[in-house]
Amino acid sequence: MDNLTALKVFRCVVDQGSFASAARKLGLSPAAISKNINELEAHLSVGLLNRTTRRMSLTEAGSTYYERITRVLDDLEEADAMLSSMRDTPKGVLKVSAPLTVTLVCLSTAIPRFLAKHPDVSIDLNLNDRRVNIVEEGFDVAIRGSDNLEASGLIARKLMTMDHVLCGSPEYFKRNGKPKTPEDLAEHSCVQFSLSDHANEYTFKKQDREVTIPINGRYKVSSSLAVRDALRDGFGVSLVPRVYVQEDLKSKRLQSVLDDWSANETILYAVYPSKRYVVSKVRAFLDFLIDEFKAVSPHRG
Repeated sequence: MDNLTALKVFRCVVDQGSFASAARKLGLSPAAISKNINELEAHLSVGLLNRTTRRMSLTEAGSTYYERITRVLDDLEEADAMLSSMRDTPKGVLKVSAPLTVTLVCLSTAIPRFLAKHPDVSIDLNLNDRRVNIVEEGFDVAIRGSDNLEASGLIARKLMTMDHVLCGSPEYFKRNGKPKTPEDLAEHSCVQFSLSDHANEYTFKKQDREVTIPINGRYKVSSSLAVRDALRDGFGVSLVPRVYVQEDLKSKRLQSVLDDWSANETILYAVYPSKRYVVSKVRAFLDFLIDEFKAVSPHRG
């Protein structure tokens, strides 16, 4: 016996006043209606309906049972309608984890536009460069940058490829000279972003040649903005995502070097727990992220 179906059949029989009317209402045969009622009564070991050839009425137990299951079925219908609405219209609290610098550089001015477009959505944005456990910590979406995204069972959508540029200030290069080859970095002060997948070594490629250079600078820090500030102040050189310093490069506040070499890249992903039944607030936010990162993606030149 399908308990839920049997409950719906019982309610409909009572509401319609007869098996025949319930059969027409539910699109079932009279035999199917009778079978569901008989199985429900057998399951409960109590009679729910008094049935004669001319009329039907509830037993005392049936009347009590009808009142209770009516409330339950109404609650289920309300829950189904709520979830259906959530699938169709973005609404509810969206809990997001994102790296600090990526958000400040690429997203923070755009998020209010997303909220204006979706007035029933609220965002709880956690800016943290650590790699959160999305499921255990209850995040709907996390923005994550990696050279190699680990296997985790999460769904990942690519947002942007962040190419890196080796750069420093004109004042630094005036004092120390510019590196002409990757190997020259051994003679330079390198500022390290400690949370990077390539914090301790930089890889450069030119045609069919690849060189990996160990990095061991005096200043290691867990903020890309702090790395940028150190470069602006003439402390050293660093390999940083181009999008973080593109305005500094345009204004000549920073200068790039080894431009004839390609360097490490970081792919930025939006990751989320499940591809099935993605609620509309998550789907809308993913589409927003893809559009925004497409707009801010820097171009070499």
